[in-house]
Amino acid sequence: MRDLIVCALAWVLSPFRAKRPGRHSAGYLARRTAPILIAQHAPEETPNSRAWARPWGGPSADLARSIFRAEEANALTPQCRERYFATAWAEHGYDYPYIAAGVHQVRTGAVV
Repeated sequence: MRDLIVCALAWVLSPFRAKRPGRHSAGYLARRTAPILIAQHAPEETPNSRAWARPWGGPSADLARSIFRAEEANALTPQCRERYFATAWAEHGYDYPYIAAGVHQVRTGAVV
């Protein structure tokens, strides 16, 4: 009950108390201290940050489209089609991992 009375009294007397200057007033900005500048150090470079700094180095969309939509691949069985795709990518210097019975993936040093 006392809290309610104090809150009501504070609300009634609020127009009579001294107001602080608003955030964008000249009085507030004059009282404010100058900001302290902290020297920013350069962010540490990691292998991932350097990778995003350069443009995409992978195959173009036109190259991928020409490989995956090739007419000669349509008549092949799914396993032969995957081998065809892997061979086509290898001809352009890219690894294309595929899964087939008896096939073990070996990194070739080509671009992934």
